[in-house]
Amino acid sequence: MEKRIINPWTWQNERSYVQAVEVTKAEGTLYVSGQTAIDDDGKSSTGNMKTQLIQAIQNLEKVIIQAGYECKNIVRLNVYTTSSEELFTSFDVFQNWVTQHNIKQASTLLEVKSLFETLKIELEATVVK
Repeated sequence: MEKRIINPWTWQNERSYVQAVEVTKAEGTLYVSGQTAIDDDGKSSTGNMKTQLIQAIQNLEKVIIQAGYECKNIVRLNVYTTSSEELFTSFDVFQNWVTQHNIKQASTLLEVKSLFETLKIELEATVVK
């Protein structure tokens, strides 16, 4: 698999995403449903945004690894949140995770009216190998 990052500007680098990712010669593509802060028993978190973001990232990693893929090969990551303002107070958690795995992903952030039950954040990814 070969990835090419397309960034006509540099300002997005501080925001932990890229403008586009071209993938050629991929062996497979994994489309991951939105991962949230739901525990192994299916119970939705009632925690704050930071706690839920950490658990959503852990759940996303678990699905990706179980499928035999790697986080560094996330090429698309959509973020849904009930509060952009709350998310940005914990954004360092997201940025550190992206940096740790050297993820270069095209991203969209959407603030939504609500998510399932008490959830505040949902991460939806496309991963290649």
